[in-house]
Amino acid sequence: MLLGVSACAAALTAVAALPAAAAPGAPPPVRDEDRAGDHLTVTVRHAGAAHDGTWELYCHPEGGTHPDVRGACALLDRSARWGRDLFAPVPQGSACTMQYGGPATARVTGVWAGRRVDAAYDRRNGCEIDRWNQLVPLLPDLRS
Repeated sequence: MLLGVSACAAALTAVAALPAAAAPGAPPPVRDEDRAGDHLTVTVRHAGAAHDGTWELYCHPEGGTHPDVRGACALLDRSARWGRDLFAPVPQGSACTMQYGGPATARVTGVWAGRRVDAAYDRRNGCEIDRWNQLVPLLPDLRS
């Protein structure tokens, strides 16, 4: 019995000593080679003639047809957090204010930090407006 308890204690100590990135279920760290393919296509509709269109965005290195390549790449780099999907939809059941931000819609597709992206955006309530605004300048600033 003592031998079994000792083996369990040793196993738990070994698991606790593992770095967080090696823990089961944790995402692997983003490596520089994963970032080499960072490419997003951003399509905006019904936001007004000055904002509607489809743009390509490349980061690491920066390039593309997006109107603010440097600002959009900087925002994405600054906003990326482990364990959080930067492009995640508003969680189901969220309490959102009943405000309408207009008919604008956007779609972001491609690869960011080695992961596929396919996200849709609109401005139908306070949560969706906030989600949109968190991605300005990747998405156009419609707050004015």
